[in-house]
Amino acid sequence: MQLLALDTSTDRMSVAVGRSIEGRQQVWSDEAEGGAQASSRLIPMVRAQMARAGLAFSELDAIVFGRGPGAFTGLRTACAVAQGLALGARTDAPGAPRSVPVLPLDSLMAVAEQARIAHGGLQQPWDVLAMLDARMDEVYWGSYRWHGSHWQVLAPPALARPREVPFVAGQVLAGNVFATYGDRLPAASAGAPQIAALPLASAMLGLAPTLLAQGQGVDAALALPLYIRDKVASTTAERAAAKAAEAQPAS
Repeated sequence: MQLLALDTSTDRMSVAVGRSIEGRQQVWSDEAEGGAQASSRLIPMVRAQMARAGLAFSELDAIVFGRGPGAFTGLRTACAVAQGLALGARTDAPGAPRSVPVLPLDSLMAVAEQARIAHGGLQQPWDVLAMLDARMDEVYWGSYRWHGSHWQVLAPPALARPREVPFVAGQVLAGNVFATYGDRLPAASAGAPQIAALPLASAMLGLAPTLLAQGQGVDAALALPLYIRDKVASTTAERAAAKAAEAQPAS
């Protein structure tokens, strides 16, 4: 398949293009600092990788983006760019789709896939607890099982304090939380393998064909980010109440 994938859900942004040449899938990819840089640098990075692959946007079978959970601005950036490129690549040919299909892909599943790629040989099945730093002393988490050809979602993306993330014996931990929350992860996870992993666009390329075959591709206008946290700041009243509570003498 001819695929473009992009992710800006974390502090690192990544782009990857996959193209089938003479029956072999070849990949061109790049990574860079994300965050505030993503909005200005993402499209040039996309254009550069498409040029390296020798592909026009109209030749793509789908555009894949990390829908989240993750940084609010990053999720909106990835979704908007994917939508704009998909709509801009449409043709006026009779019977042609309204846009190149867009695949919103769970960032935590991409973390699990990146961990699988990095790990090498795997037992079957292989269970992964994927986690991403959500800031504010919280983590995004989701549980996945690898069956040898596809991922099964055991627990969909959610938000929790590090110690409250549900760990199941036998799981591998994957993500970018270990340096920040390593001593605050569930006590039951002590000794479990830890794999540093991010939701890289190159990992998304590997996930996309199966998910597209399952019908998860959508028209660009229907693509949406996945927001788990619906609040990122306290109100003035809430901050005042918190300060008052802290000032109360311990009983």
